[in-house]
Amino acid sequence: MAGSDTGQKRVDAALTALGDANRREIVAILRRGPRSVVEIAAALPVSRPAVSKHLKVLKDAGLVTSQEDGTRRIYGLDPDGFAAVRDQLELIWDDALRRFALFAENTTPPPASSPAHRRRKRHDD
Repeated sequence: MAGSDTGQKRVDAALTALGDANRREIVAILRRGPRSVVEIAAALPVSRPAVSKHLKVLKDAGLVTSQEDGTRRIYGLDPDGFAAVRDQLELIWDDALRRFALFAENTTPPPASSPAHRRRKRHDD
């Protein structure tokens, strides 16, 4: 159960991190390949220190990795972090689809003479 809590905390941190537009833009930049802070900052309307702070949040959330390359630090996406988020969203989506199917299977359409049917018919025309 503790592993499940840790996994959920990781997903929560990732979704929180992705709630910021600048961080989503950084992720979009890194989708094209690993980049340095300087390269990322050049593509954004924020300062290099701000990009570094955003990268720290993304790294702490498990979405970004970094490695040293001489005096530079190169950032890339962490596939494991995104896989955890994807898995969580798939669980939510699958649950929603199951609930919709159950609802649809247990709902009878209104009779052809009902006001709801006539309203729907007018919108279909």
